[in-house]
Parts: sequence; structure tokens; C-alpha cells
Amino acid sequence: MMRSLYSGVAGLKTHQTKMDVIGNNIANVNTTAYKAQNITFNELMYQTTKRASGASAETGVGGTNANQIGLGVKVGAINTNIATQGAMQTTNLPFDIAITGDAFFVVNNGLENYFTRAGSFYIDGAGNLAMTSTGYNVMGWQPDTDNPNNIRKDTVTALRLMTEANLTYPPEATTMATVSGIVDQNDNDINARNGKVMNLEFYDNLGYRYTARFAVHLEDADSGRYYTRLVDILDANGVSIGEDRLTGVSFGMQNLEVMSNLTYPLRASGTGDTTDYSISVSTRAVAPATPISISGTVDGAITGTPTQAEIEALYGLDAWAAVNVTPAPNLSINSSGSLVVGTSPNTTTFSHLSNVDANIVDVTVSRSGLPAVTLPVGSAAKPQANVAAVNNFVLVTPATDPVSYTVAGATPPVTLDVNQIRALYGDIPMDDVTEFIIDSRGALVATMRELNDVVRLEYDPSSGSFVRAGDDPDGNVVMSFEGTLNTNFSDISINFTSTLMSNNNGRATIGASAGGTGENRGLGAGRRIGEMIEIIVQDDGRIYANYDNGQSRLLGQIATATFPNPSGLEKKGDNLYSATMNSGEFDGIGEDIKVGGGYMTSGVLEMSNVDLSSEFTEMITTQRGFQANSRIITVSDSLLEELTNLKR
Repeated sequence: MMRSLYSGVAGLKTHQTKMDVIGNNIANVNTTAYKAQNITFNELMYQTTKRASGASAETGVGGTNANQIGLGVKVGAINTNIATQGAMQTTNLPFDIAITGDAFFVVNNGLENYFTRAGSFYIDGAGNLAMTSTGYNVMGWQPDTDNPNNIRKDTVTALRLMTEANLTYPPEATTMATVSGIVDQNDNDINARNGKVMNLEFYDNLGYRYTARFAVHLEDADSGRYYTRLVDILDANGVSIGEDRLTGVSFGMQNLEVMSNLTYPLRASGTGDTTDYSISVSTRAVAPATPISISGTVDGAITGTPTQAEIEALYGLDAWAAVNVTPAPNLSINSSGSLVVGTSPNTTTFSHLSNVDANIVDVTVSRSGLPAVTLPVGSAAKPQANVAAVNNFVLVTPATDPVSYTVAGATPPVTLDVNQIRALYGDIPMDDVTEFIIDSRGALVATMRELNDVVRLEYDPSSGSFVRAGDDPDGNVVMSFEGTLNTNFSDISINFTSTLMSNNNGRATIGASAGGTGENRGLGAGRRIGEMIEIIVQDDGRIYANYDNGQSRLLGQIATATFPNPSGLEKKGDNLYSATMNSGEFDGIGEDIKVGGGYMTSGVLEMSNVDLSSEFTEMITTQRGFQANSRIITVSDSLLEELTNLKR
């Protein structure tokens, strides 16, 4: 038989194989992470009919080449184009992960490890990260038990993400807090008796939320002194935790005497808790002053120039504003004692105020059956010695009437009991007042108070910068919890160094928030228990869980494998490869994808790297090659037919 007949057959077979490869490539044009294959041909073998000979010097005959007849073609190699990256397809699914680089995911079927570039994963019923197509577990590394924020790179294991421990994040008690913002001496709240409210939300170690309510007060603006005190602690429903539990809470100093400027105006006569009190005041004639000229008669003869205080005492604040202009207006006192500013017909009239609002010399309070008590204006009154707290008031021992204050320097000594204070000023709180005065308008001004759970804040009067909180220049004050009723709380270190004394247009912005500051920013804030709300995969393969309490936890890291010769991997179907002797072995540990310069992208998948234009071109050349080889068989058959026809 003719050798060409078998060469044609060999050619048909190899081109059929090439067509099989092309067909497989085209069939997998949309297969996730499929790597295209290509085929190369080798000569099959040769039959040597004459060997080559060399030149002979003796005969002078030159050498001849060998005569060899080829016997066809065979498949040389089928290579996988594994190094070419496929395009990326966006899916927006969190566990669809594409690798950029030369690495492979490691998956396991329970018996052995396989390798894949197809990153279509999901969480199975056991909480494991697995392949959607085969259910094989995705392999990786677990967090270090000694340091949960680090990964311990050891032999790869299945990544079980949805464990009972991972579904929630444990609560934690607050241990640190920061106070920041501006204190402004002109803020109305910071000057009021109740002070400017400052709330601090914090947690106990069971995750229950509480609110510590503080009050911030101005003490002395000239020396840059303010103070803040703990007023109450409320639960999540806004209800106080109760006196029994508050007794075990301490904040700052106990029994700290602070300066105060709380003012309570004088009440009208005959009002108050009892009606058997009468109030009288005595006023003085306004002394002459300059430079405003005035004449007339009010509370006695006055001529000359009253001062601002005198104008305001007699005619009110608006009167001084009308008088104190440039150029100075004409002033006069009419027959009714009213102040007339300006020249007719453009005049403004200010009525003379009542005696109570006039410039007061002293205040006298009388009660049926008791001597009248007169308080000189501006005298400091303090509780008598040998006193005790009863019903939030100071009780003199032995009780005589039953509460009294002594006015220092008065001759004879002047005493005022709490009932008299109530009659004069209403039912005002006097339990923490240690000194008060009566001002020139007859108002009671609490000048000193003795407080508990209070911290004095000091600022540099020239720059407004923070100086100290209590005795600590570092600005740390501890709110501590003691007693069996407060065992679920942790002590909270509150830092005040971020506060500042400054003009802020009468608006203090001081406020508190849980968590440390500086290098400890955000630490110790505490938290409630958290439920898992999402899982994210970073570009280095680290997997984190986020919780609805703002926390996150490292769940593990996806391991990858690289090979010296990735084309030597053996295809196992289902987008899987296995290691061979020619690809290089997997060490069982793998490597971080970042080591090789690669990275992972969540929400996308790698597509097939099949190039259809190349495949169709190869299909044409394969078809023509197959046709040519079939012609070899046809022609060889014709020759054999002619040979057999030699014998008729």
C-alpha cells in the first residue's frame, strides 16, 4: 500500500483533534474563567531509504544526503493559555470574586485540594464559603486566637464564616469619654441655676444604654473658672436610675465650694407661701453726678448729672439708652416725676419706677409675733454655725424658728429664716447655698454654693486654652461606680482637654461623647450587642463582618496558590485544576495574593479568555488542512486503482 495513503489518514486524524480543541474553546466562550487551549502538530516519523554519505578524498566523490520519506503527522502538544487574563464581568454579588494576577483559589471536596480561577462562591447551609457549582469549600486561613485582628497563616482550612460566635458582636461597657467644644461666659444657660445641660451616652457591660446628665456653670469669668457637676443618670427610657444607685456613683469632688452668681428677684409684698408677711424697702436720693445736666424733684431734690446706675434705677434700662447718645439730648423732670428726653415735640418720656425697683438701701421683712428683720444691701449672709441639713434646708441647733442665716457685719446681728426667704423670694432652693447677698435692687444673689459630684474647669484667662480639670492638668476625671447595684458598670475616664474658653456669640457648644481622644480616639466608647448586617471581602482576600453596632470583625482570609508552570496544571472539569509533577506542588499553606502583586475584586467574575476571531480563523485553516489531507487519500486511491487495472 502507498505510504501517502496513511499520511493522509494521519493528517485527517490530527486535524480532527485540532477541530475538537477549537470546538471546545468556542463552546466555553462564556464559561467563567475558562482558559482557551491551542494545539500544535509534530511530524509523525520517517522511513529512511538511503542514509547520508560523506565526501571521499580517495575517490574524489562528494557526499550525498539521506533519503527519508515521511509517514504523516501527529499531535505535538495541547497547551492551555492560562497566563492570559480574562475580561471582568460585574455581578454586584459580594461573594463573586475575580483574581487579577497569576494566582488560583484553593478549594477542597473533602478529600483533596483543587485550584480554580472561577470565583463564584456563596455561603452554604453550614455557614461555609463554597463554590456555587460544586459545593467545594473555599480554603483559607483563620484569625489568630491571641490577636483576632491578625491572620495566622498555617495549613489551609475551610472558611466557615457564619458561626454562632460570628453572628453577633458582644456588648462592652464604656470606659472612656471626651468632652469638647466652647464655654462662653455670655451663654444664658451657662449662667442659669440649672446650668447648660451636657449629656453623655454610655453603655454597661450588658449593652444597656444610659445617659449621664451633667450641668456646666460659669464660676468666675475673670479667673477663667467654670465647673460641671453630675446631675442624674437616666436609662434608655429617660427614667432616672434612682437614688440608691446614684449614691454609688461619684464624679470629681465632694463638698466643693464654688463661686456663684444665681439671682432671685424680690417678690411683691403680701405674696408667698404665707400672707402674714409684710415687705418694706427704703431708698436713697440719687446723688448728683456729671456730665448730664438735669433738674427737678424725684425722691428729694436732685440737680446735676445722674450716673448710669442712677438713671437705670429710677427710670429703667431703656432710659439710659436714650440719654447716653451724642450729642447729649435735653433732659427734664416733669411734675409727675417722669424723665423727659429731647425737645418738644420730639420728646420721649420715661415714668419713674416704683420704690421696689428703685435704688434700694435695705430690705425689711416683718412677721406677726416676731421682730422685723432688716437686711443691709450688699451684706454677705451665711448659715449659722452648728447646722444640719433637714428637708433640704439648714436647721439651727437648737431650733428656734427653725432656719436662719446670719448677716455678717450687721449691727445688731441680723438673722433671716427660710420662711422669710420664701416670703421675699419664693420657694427657691437654698440647700446648697453657703453664702448670699442682697443686691441694690433687693434681689437675693447666691454667691457661694457647696456641691457634690462636681469638677472645677480652669482656663487661661488670656488665651482661653484649657489648664486643668480638678487637680489634673491632663484633664482626666473618673466617673466611678461602686456598690452591688452598679456591678454592671465600668469606671469611665472623661477627658476635658479638648474644651476651650472663647467668645462664641453667647452660645456655648461644650458637649460629651463616648470614646477616647488623641492616640486612643474612639477606644473605650462601649457598645450594645451587634447583629451581623454584611460581609465584605477586601482586595487581599480578608473577609470582614460588619455589625449594626458599628463594629467589624475579621472572619478569615482566602488563601491562593501559585505554580512555577501553571500551564502544567491538569484540567479536571467544573473549572477545576489539579497539580501535576510538571506544574509544581502545592505546599498546603498557600500565599497571600498580595505577595505576587495580585489582588481580588469583589462583585465581579473573570470571563473566558477565548478570542472568537482567532478561533474562527483557526477553524478555517483546520478545515482546509482536513480537505487537503482527504485529497491525499483520494489521489492515492486513484493511483492504487490504476495499479490494479494493469491486470485486466
